[in-house]
Order: sequence, then C-alpha cells, then structure tokens
Amino acid sequence: MYQLNLPPINPSLKKENGKVLIFDGIRKKYIVLTPEEWVRQHFIQYLISELKYPKALFRIEGSLTYNKLQKRSDILVFDRAGKPWMLIECKSPTIKLNQKAFNQAAVYNMTLGAKYLAVTNGMAHFCCEAAALGGEAKFLEKFPSFE
Repeated sequence: MYQLNLPPINPSLKKENGKVLIFDGIRKKYIVLTPEEWVRQHFIQYLISELKYPKALFRIEGSLTYNKLQKRSDILVFDRAGKPWMLIECKSPTIKLNQKAFNQAAVYNMTLGAKYLAVTNGMAHFCCEAAALGGEAKFLEKFPSFE
C-alpha cells in the first residue's frame, strides 16, 4: 500500500478469497483493503490516537439520502449530544484533492449538518468550519480538538 502523510498504524490484515482485508476497529469487522480504505483506517487512527477523538462517537460509511439518492459518508464523528460534528471524505492517495471532493462533502453535509467538514487523501488533509446558509466555509490551519 501507499506511504501516507499520517502516523503509521499497525493494521490487522488477512487474505481471504484472493483479497486482502483490513480490520476496522470501529465497525469491528474485516473490510476489503482498497487505497481509500487504507487512507480511512489511517485517518481514523490519527483522529483517535493523536487528536483524542472518542472512538465511540464514530460512524463509518453511514447511509444518507440526498435528492432521493442513497449515499454513504466515509467518516462521521458525532458530538457528545449525538449530533453530527465532523464529516470526513476520504480519497485514494492517487486522487488529487480538488473542488469536486469538497463539493461532495458539502452536498452530504446539507443532509447531515455537521459543524466541520474535512477531506483527505492521506497525503493532504483539509478541514473547514461548515458554511452557514449563504456564507462561506472557513478553512482551519489544524484540525479542531474534540469538544
């Protein structure tokens, strides 16, 4: 897999039916290892280990509906009251982060209403305070501490 711009992790991997699987500690199951999943697992561990986000407040690949279409958010972190706090969109390290990735997160957030939006490809990581209706998002220099 790819060397990322995140702290290294010690993943539990296994091979099954010719596919490599990685253990997801949040979903408590093995998931097919794709470049995007590699980024997701690293980023989850970064948020939990380095930034001390509570593991119990994560939802991975949660379902949402936008314009009658079923979508899935990559990582959603809730606040202690159970409201969406940070929505994180993960991309493969080979995908250049551009406006399209931010737009995807913003569209999902129209349904979720998280305070923060983030996008990562494992090499670059961006976080912003979500825009109020009619306003602009405010990019942050670093990821916020968990409140």
